Amino acid sequence: MPAPISVIVPTLNAEAALGSTLAALMEGVEAGLIAELIVSDGGSTDETLRLAEAWGANVIGGAPSRGGQLRRGCKAARAEWFLVLHADTVLSAGWSEAVAAHMGQSDAAYFKLRFDRGGRLVAAWANCRARLFGLPYGDQGLLIRRDLYSRVGGYQDIPLMEDVALVRAVRGQLALLDAIAVTSAEKYRRQGWMRRGWRNLWTLIRYLVGVDPKVLAADYRS
Repeated sequence: MPAPISVIVPTLNAEAALGSTLAALMEGVEAGLIAELIVSDGGSTDETLRLAEAWGANVIGGAPSRGGQLRRGCKAARAEWFLVLHADTVLSAGWSEAVAAHMGQSDAAYFKLRFDRGGRLVAAWANCRARLFGLPYGDQGLLIRRDLYSRVGGYQDIPLMEDVALVRAVRGQLALLDAIAVTSAEKYRRQGWMRRGWRNLWTLIRYLVGVDPKVLAADYRS
């Protein structure tokens, strides 16, 4: 039986974090779960591409936009399931067993979030939001069956909120995996936990009431 999962990772100058993310996937390779690794790059100028190729990834290039990068990556994927991970998200040991046990139970799932340093309250809120409202963010990873992904139209080529747009489309079919995704807290530490947390919440609220993602992305970058 062929391995059932294509892993898709969007990157943009992700050299510092990418190695740890990819190393954590090896248990999935050893368990016979991972068929391929696709790195969808948005124009990295550091050593991201060299590192991805060294890990055996199929590297796809294109314009920098996480929604567009994920759309291109999923389009190139060949397996029955897609596992989408951010370049700075490391799956905890034992994740492959949780994923294997989940398959057949629902067509989409996400991981419990934890930060690599601090941020317990922010992570607790994120996990609560995902559980109560069906809105996990991309840093919690997404496991989704190919046919469900296709039915809802896949990732939108938008500069921000591509993760929320997709999980809203599959809400009601999302399950929580019994495994942890550890994501980098570097941006929170640099900008301040409360400041960035509030900024993320305000961006989500504005998106849900219909503000154009291009406007949100411009405000977010500023």
